[in-house]
Amino acid sequence: MARVTHVDAGDTVEALIARTEQRRELVSNTLRGSRAHLGQFFTPSRAAGLIADLPRLPQTGELRFLDPGAGVGSLTTALIARILREAPALRVEVVAVEIDPAVAPHLQETIADCRRVAAAAGTQVTATQLTGDLITEATGFGRQVGPLAAPFDIVIMNPPYRKLGAQSRERQALTADGIDCPNIYCTFLAIGVLALKPQGQLVAITPRSFANGPYFGAFRRFFLAETAIDHLHVFESRSTVFADSGVLQENIVFSATRSGLRGEVTLSASRGHTDQVTMRAVPYSAIVTPGDPNQFIHIPAGDDDALAAETFMSLQCKLGDLDLQVSTGKVVDFRVKDHLRDQPTDDSVPLIYPGNLRHGQVQWPLPIRKAQALINCAETRKLMLPGERYVLVKRFSSKEERRRVVAAIYDPEEISADEVGFENHLNVFHHRERGLEENFARGLCLWLNSSVVDAFFRIFSGHTQVNATDLRSLRYPSGEQLIRLGEALGRGSWPDQEKTDSLVALHVLGQGWSQ
Repeated sequence: MARVTHVDAGDTVEALIARTEQRRELVSNTLRGSRAHLGQFFTPSRAAGLIADLPRLPQTGELRFLDPGAGVGSLTTALIARILREAPALRVEVVAVEIDPAVAPHLQETIADCRRVAAAAGTQVTATQLTGDLITEATGFGRQVGPLAAPFDIVIMNPPYRKLGAQSRERQALTADGIDCPNIYCTFLAIGVLALKPQGQLVAITPRSFANGPYFGAFRRFFLAETAIDHLHVFESRSTVFADSGVLQENIVFSATRSGLRGEVTLSASRGHTDQVTMRAVPYSAIVTPGDPNQFIHIPAGDDDALAAETFMSLQCKLGDLDLQVSTGKVVDFRVKDHLRDQPTDDSVPLIYPGNLRHGQVQWPLPIRKAQALINCAETRKLMLPGERYVLVKRFSSKEERRRVVAAIYDPEEISADEVGFENHLNVFHHRERGLEENFARGLCLWLNSSVVDAFFRIFSGHTQVNATDLRSLRYPSGEQLIRLGEALGRGSWPDQEKTDSLVALHVLGQGWSQ
């Protein structure tokens, strides 16, 4: 593989960054297959610069930083470049870890390049490169010895992304510390936190999926107990940050201080890593709601998001206050495939899939390549609910749908059946496994389909999945407000988005709402 080694006497920080970017492009194109296996996505120079701008820099003394999963050294280069511009009197020590022996020579080249340019500028940089597995090096006995033993002022990272099985070595590595990491990027974040000094900063680019949902709950509790978030940056486009790697994951950049104060948090946003950045400050409570048992991290980037968050904080009701429950549908079709039927029979009940939800209503039966009936027998009876009125929400919204939260009403006046089955890809709002009063159900469905709910849901969710836990965590209008909303809607065809938002604004928000 070719090398990038040109250095001249009049070398500049910009030239250093350009050479590192050349190495990244070279390695990205050459080692695409092995990178996918390891979950590696190397950081483009502009994104690396944005990340390296976040940590606080002292002007004098020593600065020790860790770059785990360093790749070719893009983040190391970006942080050293910033130090040379802003704090050249610092003495810098960097520890860079890279697992892939095919990438390690390019990282070595970058580190040597950084040291040469720094020396020419009068800045002392010492470096240790580890070629090996960060998790092995930083956990167990390895935590007590070697270059990772002493704490760091800054940990800067673009960790690998890969789901971890419950019994995997990587997931088990931190269980002794009470830390559960269902994705390897969380393992890297946890190791980064543990490697920091008090008041040290972690800066990272990761998927935003850890910010909500039960899957990452244990990790969030550890992370938010140990650190205070300082800065959150959102990319409005999913595809631009790692465009040459085919990554469509929604990413965020953030910084957090170990044992830090929970004061204001800086929020910023850009479409990609090359676009203009907008910035604002919010109180910590706008990011993590005090007393929230789920410890969801909300990310309101713009003014509309802030209005949505403010609106939701003003609502008084949780589901328990409304005597309302939400559960996933009980029917897992492959487990009852012998009892499925394409069309209703005398001994079957309606089986409702997400594909039956159309324009706020349930249409059944429909030719959607899914069974439309479930045989009513001893094996299936426990999977059914009484044939009454329910509000249904899709657990997964399609790319074509404008909203993340897509709700509809199952109406017994439209579908006459003593019992009904709801498939597992639906969330079902019910009252102790019985149906809901008509106007209450229509008001609830209208509320869930409103733009204000969609905007708020996007604040704390970076994916298109809508879990029952997410719906339980939302706040809701009062029962009286929902009933008035249902009465105002009346019967007939479901309203369009503009009419939906107008009714919600009039009967719930008490103000205009536009999206």
